[in-house]
Amino acid sequence: MFDSVIIGAGVAGSVAARELAESGRSVLVLEQRDHIGGNCYDEPDEHGILIHKYGPHIFHTKEKKAYDYLSRFTDWYAFGHEVVANVYGKLIPVPFNLNTLHMVYEKEKADTLEKKLIETFGMGSRVPILKLREQEDPEIRQIADYVYENIFLHYTMKQWGQTPEEIDPAVTGRVPVVISYDNRYFQEPWQGMPLHGYTPMFEKMLDHPKIRVETGVDARSRIRFEEDQVILDGEPFCGEVIYTGPVDELFNCCFGRLPYRSLRFDFEYLDQKDYQGHSVVNYTVSEDFTRITEFKYLTGQKAPGTTIVREYPFAYTGAEGEIPYYSIANEANQALYEKYRALTEKIPNVWLLGRLAEYKYYNIDAMVMKALELTEKIKQEV
Repeated sequence: MFDSVIIGAGVAGSVAARELAESGRSVLVLEQRDHIGGNCYDEPDEHGILIHKYGPHIFHTKEKKAYDYLSRFTDWYAFGHEVVANVYGKLIPVPFNLNTLHMVYEKEKADTLEKKLIETFGMGSRVPILKLREQEDPEIRQIADYVYENIFLHYTMKQWGQTPEEIDPAVTGRVPVVISYDNRYFQEPWQGMPLHGYTPMFEKMLDHPKIRVETGVDARSRIRFEEDQVILDGEPFCGEVIYTGPVDELFNCCFGRLPYRSLRFDFEYLDQKDYQGHSVVNYTVSEDFTRITEFKYLTGQKAPGTTIVREYPFAYTGAEGEIPYYSIANEANQALYEKYRALTEKIPNVWLLGRLAEYKYYNIDAMVMKALELTEKIKQEV
């Protein structure tokens, strides 16, 4: 009945389903949640505010191919995402840039430091704080220390549940200081939000006569992976299967559970026009949550009230209701992932795609590109 089965209807699964359907295949999409769109899913709350149920997602890319592909299914609300950090009650732009510099230091010192940064690194450059710390000039090194202490350290400890000693120095080294007056968090040429929301975009993507979507379905109740074949609804299935879920759960965590960080979202509606004046405020030195998002500033929606959400990171345990969001990259976890990946290689025509299946972080644009790459490979193999 079906040529292809895709498990998961997020970015990876939806793009793959559309591509395979347009190649003439009949595609079955099985989605465990009661909705499509994965973590990008959005919906109006009871007050009519369009919210992102699983935290804010902002599209940004330098890949025109990814932008053009999604543009087939949505128009765009142009949105240059800006983030500020609440540092002891003062809101400063992040990443740390020349505007931040002038907010942190008094004018004479800020002017001197700005001149040194531009002369040393050039206007428009993004300089890792590790590189700043290597400079002979103590004042430039001082900037790196400020960024580390006030923007990076405590926020990272909350986000990843690590002590300062456990934080990988390589991660610290990637934290940038931007030699620019551009407050935008992303610098890519294409960035914004789907004009009417992510969910309508995915609905259009999956609206194809060759695609059948079933939500609220645990794929394990329909499909079984044996050593050398796939069983679908009790019968051998010879088509391709693209799996986008947690790869360890595909095999009942037989080697142990892959570690992830999860998030708890506390939503709050406020009967006031504005709460924080910004789309996202990071709490880098205080509070036990990492950030507050105010959705009206993401979408440009006009409404008399406003909805915010606070994010609380915690260690994923696999308990009911918990969602794995961020893989924890280290050698031991990668070795464990490879053991699970090796099991899938024994089963013909099974492909792993996405953050959970590949135990790797992807932005939306990168996930689109990866799905297009995989489906092109599948089509060429026939």
